[in-house]
Amino acid sequence: MFKAVRYMTLRVTLLLMPVALLAFACVRMKDVPIEFPTPPPAVSATPLPKPELKRDSALEAEFAKIAAAAKGKVGVAAVVLETGDAALLNADGQYPMQSVYKLPIAMAVMEKVRRGELDLAEKIGVTKEDFVRHGQRSPLRDEHPDGGEFTLRELISLALVESDGSASDVLIRVLGGTSEVQAYLTQIGIEDIKVVNTEKEIGKDWETQYANWAKPMAAAEILRSLDEAAEHWSPPNKDKELTPSQAVLQLMFISKPGENRIKGMLPANVFHPVAHKTGTGGTQNGITSATNDIGIVYGANGKRIALAVFVSDSPADEKTREAVIAKIAKTTWEKWSR
Repeated sequence: MFKAVRYMTLRVTLLLMPVALLAFACVRMKDVPIEFPTPPPAVSATPLPKPELKRDSALEAEFAKIAAAAKGKVGVAAVVLETGDAALLNADGQYPMQSVYKLPIAMAVMEKVRRGELDLAEKIGVTKEDFVRHGQRSPLRDEHPDGGEFTLRELISLALVESDGSASDVLIRVLGGTSEVQAYLTQIGIEDIKVVNTEKEIGKDWETQYANWAKPMAAAEILRSLDEAAEHWSPPNKDKELTPSQAVLQLMFISKPGENRIKGMLPANVFHPVAHKTGTGGTQNGITSATNDIGIVYGANGKRIALAVFVSDSPADEKTREAVIAKIAKTTWEKWSR
């Protein structure tokens, strides 16, 4: 009889064990996370509130006198970022950007880097098909005639420091087209800068460059947006890890073209970093389409001045055109930076 009872007890226990194990497993499964929350994406860049400008009529009159030497169209926007002090000249006109447009292209790429959608270490294949024509600036094409692989960081540096047209076009390809640059500009509230064509397309004929234009005030605004995104950081600084926006400013600080433009007449005995991007068009029938420079001038007094100068459709020689930009920068410096 006792054997029968033990047998029945053992049989019931064996029958109940799977149920108990199943129940235990169900309880334990509740304690084990099976889904992990996805980190929220980085907040998108947003438009800045429009600044309340305090215009300086005397400085604007000085700009007009200086601009007369170009005998073409000259547009200027100078804005002290801390105070809103400003001086404008023909700031609502449309001016062909030429390589100035590499700045919004690079900023659009860096926004995707900031959001984790692109990686600066990523290697991008570049072929002969990506090269701009000879006559358009491209150290990448000249030094690597068969193409190759370049990191995104290298391409951005080539575009901003060397004003490399081939590198800029590859950045547009990486973004997915010029419409992506335009979408970024809309996102940060910039309406009066138009990036429509690649450098290769701009190089095909004279008129296409005029479709890629900026108003000087919009150029000053994109500089203000960059300054804000960089948290008012100023170059040079090689010792700290930089954010994407700070890296753009660092590259603009060492940009090679245009030494005789915004930088040209600033006092040599004063530390005055300038983070800038130039643009230069060709000459046809004695008329040069574009001689431009835009940048942030860091004053000796700590102020930051967004300065955009566009010289368009000018019959003057290069020395005169560049001197117009340099004199406007010097006059601005003397007014606000000492």
